Amino acid sequence: MMNGMNMNKMMKQMKKMQQQLADEQENLNQQEFVGQAPDEMVIATFDGSRKLKDLQIKNEAIDPEDPEMLSDLIIAAVNDGLAKVEKETEQTMGKYTKGIPGL
Repeated sequence: MMNGMNMNKMMKQMKKMQQQLADEQENLNQQEFVGQAPDEMVIATFDGSRKLKDLQIKNEAIDPEDPEMLSDLIIAAVNDGLAKVEKETEQTMGKYTKGIPGL
């Protein structure tokens, strides 16, 4: 059983780690992640909380005869951007969740 001193020390460490985690998350949220479709026909910009901040579409990508192509380009750019957010989140936050079941 833990005595009061060990429990106190553990609680301080937990609070410190919780603050570090919050700081890391805030830093991550401030970053921008850019996803691109082939030939940069569509560019999607996200923040670290996975919110779409900007979507740029080149005129050449807009073909009234082939709307599916534009849809495919948007999906490619969005998925690329989200993958970059996920990778950075895993690298940044993974050190806090490594070894914790379910995280």
